[in-house]
Amino acid sequence: MEKKIAAFFDIDGTIYREGLITEVFKKIVKYDLVSDDKWINEVRPAFEKWDKRQGDYDDYLIKMVDIYIEAIKGLNHYHIDHIAKTVIEQKGDRVYTFSRERIKWHLEQGHVVIAISGSPIELVKEMAKKYGMDDYRGTIYKLNEDGTYSGEVIPMWDSESKQKAILELQEKYNIDLENSYAYGDTSGDFTMFKNVGNPHAINPTRELLGKITEDEELKEKINLIVERKDVTYKLNVDSLQVI
Repeated sequence: MEKKIAAFFDIDGTIYREGLITEVFKKIVKYDLVSDDKWINEVRPAFEKWDKRQGDYDDYLIKMVDIYIEAIKGLNHYHIDHIAKTVIEQKGDRVYTFSRERIKWHLEQGHVVIAISGSPIELVKEMAKKYGMDDYRGTIYKLNEDGTYSGEVIPMWDSESKQKAILELQEKYNIDLENSYAYGDTSGDFTMFKNVGNPHAINPTRELLGKITEDEELKEKINLIVERKDVTYKLNVDSLQVI
């Protein structure tokens, strides 16, 4: 059987320009499913610190995840499913031009296009559907027997989880990883880059850049992409200066 070429896409910060989980949390507050104290006192300060470039993006997302787990515990999955659909309907076009065009190109080539994201799987499902992707993996927030969230989580935001997902998908679709592609922006995407022949770091974080520059094998094949305003830049990792 002929092997297939795949394209693995992270979502938050890679396709979508911010963090989708934040949009879900705002809707939860708007619909009075939880008190807005959580947003005002815990999440918003971390968001504003990052938004002003005074804080770390990963720290902000970790805080967001912790509060999200607590916020949805006991809620029925119906509410989150509905909110996820609403968020993607309203915000799903706020994506990077480069990433949108790459998804389109991969689909035109007949490649298997897959989302592997740390966002809640309800969101990843809707985003994958919107952009015509073939499959998806996301963070699973477990349910009780009555359909309410239990507070238990199976993460998909870390390198180890994404490594496991890629190997599972490789077997499922008979993927030729050496000729496949991966797109990501944080250190959680590092193993995706290591596994494929054509990795693309999109607006990478400082931590991810550090890992890339320390890995000689990855330095040889990485594509560094930065999109600002209406211009997309491809950077040379060997001449890159982080200041």
